[in-house]
Amino acid sequence: MTSDKKWKATLSEEAYKVCRLGQTEAPYTGALLHNHRKGTYHCVCCNAVLFDSSAKFDSGCGWPSFDLAVEGAIHYLEDQSHGMVRTETRCTQCDSHLGHVFDDGPTETGQRYCVNSVSMTFLEQDDNNRN
Repeated sequence: MTSDKKWKATLSEEAYKVCRLGQTEAPYTGALLHNHRKGTYHCVCCNAVLFDSSAKFDSGCGWPSFDLAVEGAIHYLEDQSHGMVRTETRCTQCDSHLGHVFDDGPTETGQRYCVNSVSMTFLEQDDNNRN
């Protein structure tokens, strides 16, 4: 298990606050919000694959949105903060706070994962080197 001191040393201040303390980045500010490239989204803390770009859509909520997570990548917690009941999403591998998931998605899955950009990195798919 990584210590709090090591998280503070390896993550940006904002990533630490979001991923380790459960805070939220300001809406419409995340670097990955308007990313439309093919590839995979990974946990910024442990590099676990969380989402494929094919699951990303623009929900208009201000954070990157996905309708499907990689199987087994995310675990779910009830969040009763801010006077409402929501479902928090966390990385299964390192317990990093990612965001929340809602059952109002516009696709066939019905899911809308709203994820903080700062909690993820993006690895672009290189179509030229794929077999």
